[in-house]
Amino acid sequence: MTQFRLTPLALGALLLSAGHASAQTTQPETTDQPIQTVVVTASADASAQGLPKDYAGGQVARGGRIGLLGNVDMMDTPFNTTNYTQALIQDQQARSVADVVQNDPSVRVARGFGNYQELYVIRGFAVNSDDLAYNGLYGLLPRQFVASELLERVEVFRGANSFVNGAAPGGGGIGGMINLVPKRAPNKPLNQVSVGVESGGQLYGAFDLARRFGPEDRVGLRINGVRRDGETAIDREERELSVFSVGADYRGRGFRVSADAGYQNHRLDNARPSVTVAAGLPIVEAPDSDSNWAQPWTVSKERDVFGTLRAEADLPGGAVAWAALGARRGNESNVLSSATVTGIDGSATMTRFDNVRVDRVRTGEIGARGELRTGAVKHGLSATASGFYMEQLNAYAMSDFSGFATNIYRPVDSAAPSNAFFTGGDLNNPGRVQRSILSSAAIADTMSFAGDKVLLTVGLRHQRIRDAAYAYGTGAASPEYDSTANTPVAGLVYKPVAGVSLYANYIEALQRGTVASSGGFGPPLANEGAVFAPYVSRQKEVGVKVDAGKFGASAALFTTGQPQAYVANNTFGLFGEQRNRGLELSVFGTPARGLRLLGGATLLDSEQRRTLDGAFDGFEAIGVPEMQFNLGADWDVPGVPGLSLNARTLHTSTQFADAANLQKVPSWTRLDLGATWSTRFIDRNLTLRARVDNVLDKNYWASAGGYPGFGYLVAGAPRTVSVTGTIDF
Repeated sequence: MTQFRLTPLALGALLLSAGHASAQTTQPETTDQPIQTVVVTASADASAQGLPKDYAGGQVARGGRIGLLGNVDMMDTPFNTTNYTQALIQDQQARSVADVVQNDPSVRVARGFGNYQELYVIRGFAVNSDDLAYNGLYGLLPRQFVASELLERVEVFRGANSFVNGAAPGGGGIGGMINLVPKRAPNKPLNQVSVGVESGGQLYGAFDLARRFGPEDRVGLRINGVRRDGETAIDREERELSVFSVGADYRGRGFRVSADAGYQNHRLDNARPSVTVAAGLPIVEAPDSDSNWAQPWTVSKERDVFGTLRAEADLPGGAVAWAALGARRGNESNVLSSATVTGIDGSATMTRFDNVRVDRVRTGEIGARGELRTGAVKHGLSATASGFYMEQLNAYAMSDFSGFATNIYRPVDSAAPSNAFFTGGDLNNPGRVQRSILSSAAIADTMSFAGDKVLLTVGLRHQRIRDAAYAYGTGAASPEYDSTANTPVAGLVYKPVAGVSLYANYIEALQRGTVASSGGFGPPLANEGAVFAPYVSRQKEVGVKVDAGKFGASAALFTTGQPQAYVANNTFGLFGEQRNRGLELSVFGTPARGLRLLGGATLLDSEQRRTLDGAFDGFEAIGVPEMQFNLGADWDVPGVPGLSLNARTLHTSTQFADAANLQKVPSWTRLDLGATWSTRFIDRNLTLRARVDNVLDKNYWASAGGYPGFGYLVAGAPRTVSVTGTIDF
C-alpha cells in the first residue's frame, strides 16, 4: 500500500470559532402507526441532537448516525442508509441483529468461518459481527451474537465507510456497516415484562424498566434483562442466553453524559454446523429444514462484559465537543465439527476443531462539531480523533483430517475423536496471538448553497494501522505491520424540489489485513496465522431519495472494487480483485391509512478480475446472488382496535459456492406471517404477538461463504413459531 504521513489534525482550534449549531429535539411525530408500538423518546448518545424522529409507520427513522457527521436526516446525507426502530424489533420478535437486518434488501445473513458467528453480507461483501459499532465505537459488543433487547435502533449504512467511521477492526467496511444504538430512559416511566415460547420449547423472558429522577428529570436509568433457554426448532439444538444491561444518562446545563454496562452469556449445544461441498461435486439438495447433523459433543460458549462512557459539552458559538470511551472483555470456548459432503447421496466426513479465544478491547474518540458562514455559504464543520486497541489470546486443537463418516440426510453420531493431531498453544492457557492498534484523525466540511438546496461534503481521514502476530505456543513475534493512509470522501446532495434529493458520492474503505486461517476445514496453511497488510477499496455511487411525507423510496447505483483473498497451493494470499456493482431500491412508510410497507430489491453484478494466472477472470464471486428481494406489509384490521396482521417475503437468487462457478446454489423464497394485538387487561396495556417464520417450511441453503475464498453453506431455519406477551404495569 502507498504510505502517507500527515501531522495530526487539530480539533479544538478549528471549531471554537464556529457559528451557531442548530440542535434537534426529539418530539414524537404523529403517524398512522398501530397502537401496540411503544415510541421511546430520549437522547441515546449524550447528544443535544437526540434521536432522529421516526418516519411514518414507525418502522424506520428519518435519519441516523453518519460517523463524525453526527445524526443526519436521510434527505441531507449523500449516502444510502436505513435505520430500524425498536418498534419494528419488538413487533417482529427479533432475537438478534440478524433478525432485524433480514428486513433489508441489501443485506443477507451468513455465518462465520467454521463457527456460529452472525455475519452480514451487504452489497455482496461480508461484514463480520466483529465490526458492529455500538453508539459509534467498534469492537464493544459480543462477537458472535448480539441480543436485540440491548438495542433502541439498528442503523444500516450501505457502502464503503472508512472515512465516516474509521477502519473496521475486523476487516470489514467494504459493503457497509451497522451501528447499534443503546436504550435510554424515556421521559415517562417504563415498566415492561415479556414472556414467550417458540418452536422446540424455547422459553423466553425479559424485562425493560426505566425511570427519570431528580430536578427536571435530569437523571435517567434503564435496565434490561433477558433469558432464553431450551431447544430450538432445529432437532436437538439447544440455546441458552442470559443478558443484563444498564444504561444511564444525565442532562446537565451545557453538557450531557451517558454510560452503558452490559453482560451477555450465550451458549449453543448441538448447533447445526455449516457444510462444505467437496470440489467437483454439484451442490447437493438441502436436507429437511429441521434436521441436524451436529455431533452431540459440540458446543459453543461466549461470555462478554462491556461498557461505554460518553460525554458532550456545549462550546462557545453553538459548537459542541464530545468524548467517548469503551472497553470489552470477551471469552469464547468452542468444540466444533463441520461437515464436508463427499457424495451426491449426502455422505460426508466430519472432523473436530476446538478453540478458545479471549479478546481485550479498549477504544475511544474525541471530536467537535459546529457551524460557520463564509459569505453565502454555510459550513458544517466536524473533526474527530479515535483510537482502538485489541489484544487477542487464542489456542486451538484439531483431530486427524481423515475424519469420521456421517450423512447430512441420515446423520450418524460418533464418539469425539482425539483433538491432539494438530495443536496451537494451550487450550487451558491461551497465549497472545495478535495485537491490533488503530488510530485516526478526520476532518469534514458540509457546505450548504442556494438556500440548502445543494449540500457538498468533503473530508479526509488519516488512518494508522499497526498489526502484529505472535506464534502459537512460543509467543514469538512476527514483524509488525505499521502504515498510514489517507482516506478521502466527496458527497453531493441536490434538492431540485421539495421531497426529492439527488446524491452522489466517492468514498473509500481501508480494510485491516486478513489473518490467514484454515478455520479447521483442513491442515494448517503454510502461512497459518500470518497477518496481511491493509488494503483499499474504492466506491462510486449515485442515487435519488423521495420523501412524500408518509411514504418514502430510494434508488442507488454503485460500483465497488475489493482486493480478493483466497487459498492457492495451501497458501493464503491476495489474488486479484472482486468488483461488485448494482442497483438498490427501497420503499418504506404508510402508502395508505393502516398499511405499512418496508422492503425493496437489490440487483448485483459481481466479477472476479486479475486473479492468479487469470484462472477465474470474469467469473462471479462466491456468495453473491444476482438478485435479493424483500417486501414486508403490516395491516391494521378495520373494526378490531389494536389488531394488525403482517407478512414478509424474502427472495434470494442463485449464487455460487466456488470461484470457478461450477457449484451453483439454488435460489430460495421464504414467507413469514405474524399478528399483533394490543389491548387492556386488568387496567394494564397488554400486547400479544405471534409469528411464523418460513411458513411453508422450505428446505434451502440460505448462504454460501463469508470468509474469503471459502463457499461453505448454511441451511435455512425451519418453520419457527414464536408467541410472546408483553405487559406494561
